Amino acid sequence: MFRRKLTALDYHDPNGFECSDETQFRNCVVWLEDQKIRHYKIEDRGNLRNIPSSDWPKAYEKYLQDLNCPFGVQEKKEALDWLLGLAVRYEYGDNVEKYKNCQPLDTSANSDKAVDPLVNLDSNSPDFKAGVTALANILKIQRHDDYLVMLKAIRILIQERLSPEAITKANQNREGVPVALDKHILGFDTGDATLNEAAQILRLLHIEELRELQTKINEAIVAVQAIIADPKTDHRLGKVGR
Repeated sequence: MFRRKLTALDYHDPNGFECSDETQFRNCVVWLEDQKIRHYKIEDRGNLRNIPSSDWPKAYEKYLQDLNCPFGVQEKKEALDWLLGLAVRYEYGDNVEKYKNCQPLDTSANSDKAVDPLVNLDSNSPDFKAGVTALANILKIQRHDDYLVMLKAIRILIQERLSPEAITKANQNREGVPVALDKHILGFDTGDATLNEAAQILRLLHIEELRELQTKINEAIVAVQAIIADPKTDHRLGKVGR
């Protein structure tokens, strides 16, 4: 699963790399830091370079934390894939002119065919799981055993909260009107003045939400009536429509 990124980074043996081999794994992490990521100063890489040491997992854990990696040492494949992605990004940043002039692949032969990006999606691949988990961590979405469920939750959140319309609506300044809580009867008593006040506020917010819902319902009714109604009326016949 790492071959493509390792090849792009000019790793010495992308085809023979085995993430399950602890020695290869550690060597790859050190190589990424030394050659591509370079987060630490050279003199600060000693613990990470000490591959045979029993303390290497601690050094690696600290390394991930210093990079703000969303994965931990237990998520071995996901963390390595994230490091490779970071290295690719840095590699491009160091050689923008070189990669900017790269010619895209010729897709004219398939230009007339709509390609569904989900057709060849493998929901069991480590790449897919790592990507979904990274997005879930960024968006603060609770993890689920089913990665497709997580992906669906991410889609819903993006559509409802991160769409251009949602962002525009969130940025609109809504000026509130001062409300005197003592003029609104709660209808029950919790025995605590603070709780009573909080209940009054929640009730007012709920009423506001109901008003917004009613407005949307009215708009929907008007829209439906505009579609099904026949505007032609013949008063002489005493009926509406043709």
